[in-house]
Amino acid sequence: MKTDALSIAGLALASSLLLGCDNPAKPEPQTPASSPSPSGSTRPVPADAPSPPAPAPTGNAADAAPAGPKPSAAQVSSFAKASNAFAFDLHPRMGKGNVAYSSASISTALAMTWGGAVGPTSDEMRKVLHLDGKVDDVLASAGTIAADLQAPGPVALSIANRLFGEKTFAFEKAFLDGTAKHFGAPLEPVDFKGASEAARARINGWVAERTKDRIQDLVPPRGVDAETRLALVNAVHFLGDWDEPFNKTATADLPFSILGKEEKPVPTMRKTESFRVAEVDGARVVELPYVGGRFAMVIAMPAKVDGLPALEASMDLGRYERWVKALAHERVFLSLPKFEVNPAGSTPLKQVLVGMGMKLAFDREQADFTKIANPPSRADRLVIGEVFHKAFVKVDEKGTEAAAATAVVMPRAGGAPSQPKAFAVDRPFLFFLRDVQSGLILFTGRVVDPSKKG
Repeated sequence: MKTDALSIAGLALASSLLLGCDNPAKPEPQTPASSPSPSGSTRPVPADAPSPPAPAPTGNAADAAPAGPKPSAAQVSSFAKASNAFAFDLHPRMGKGNVAYSSASISTALAMTWGGAVGPTSDEMRKVLHLDGKVDDVLASAGTIAADLQAPGPVALSIANRLFGEKTFAFEKAFLDGTAKHFGAPLEPVDFKGASEAARARINGWVAERTKDRIQDLVPPRGVDAETRLALVNAVHFLGDWDEPFNKTATADLPFSILGKEEKPVPTMRKTESFRVAEVDGARVVELPYVGGRFAMVIAMPAKVDGLPALEASMDLGRYERWVKALAHERVFLSLPKFEVNPAGSTPLKQVLVGMGMKLAFDREQADFTKIANPPSRADRLVIGEVFHKAFVKVDEKGTEAAAATAVVMPRAGGAPSQPKAFAVDRPFLFFLRDVQSGLILFTGRVVDPSKKG
């Protein structure tokens, strides 16, 4: 693909698990990297080690979700619904102004981490993430859905996972085997203890590579340090063309109302086409499909020009599902602002997640991730230190030649066309990029001012 109608480099989400102590940990005695501990744990091993139990990747080999059986309808429905419910719990806590995030990325990375949690720590994470079922079944579902989403097609969606582990620290083999099996996540050794800045640069470089350089500096300075023992990272990149592209010659500066307080001209795309639209629960909703029909973007704006705060305050998964269910085809003259959401820095989510009820995972005294690592000393056990998230979204008219050629197959109503219904996105709105097949929301955002990137 040469150009993109919508390019989203989802973060990436990094969950850095830090040692649960206030004082620097004492260096651990060195043991052969290939020798598992008596408890069945293993250390990260360098790429040149002989017969490593958890080989680290080398070069630029892409990480990929493991190939597996197609998920059952029940699995798809259960995990998609859980992730979507988490998205709507998260949304009101994601700040003001223009916002973009990948709830699917966050829930996937946290589900990976949850796979190593025990007892009340696991129970809290399960509740916040809305996960239902046996741990192995949930993780298998998440992994197989990710693999299914990346099936070859006209839209390019890539999902990659990786564990960056302190090279001298022992991790439980069962956990490493599970993340490799379900998420295709290899363990790469880094030197957090002696060279944490170099380790941070390595993590950020990997994220940038997996997101086509859209996500830079995911982990900020001092985001990891000598106490860090593990960072679980998920990166998502989406590149899709509209089923029918907008014609650039039709784009014009049109007024956009900023919460009913001021108007400013913004570049606005326009075209007449058959779209699925709805007016329900005080919202006007339109769905824009991508080529191939597997993915679509849902745009929702309030009926009142200053109504976005009230709309968001009443929004939940049930209301969103009513919006989608009410969508029906109409011939529409659509005007939609071009926009880009590209924040300068990543968003720390620790306090957000604690506020949602995930407290024990961040508690140095009570966190229990002994299925990830089970060192003899309580002071050496793992606790989540911070969760960083960053996303990039860009929407414009562009489409490739292939997208334009494919676009002509979209059916239109026969006979003489009726007068199209006007649908002007001329006020702050929400957007949801979803997988039509499973219903999973991949990216969510809010645009208050299309002229701003942050």
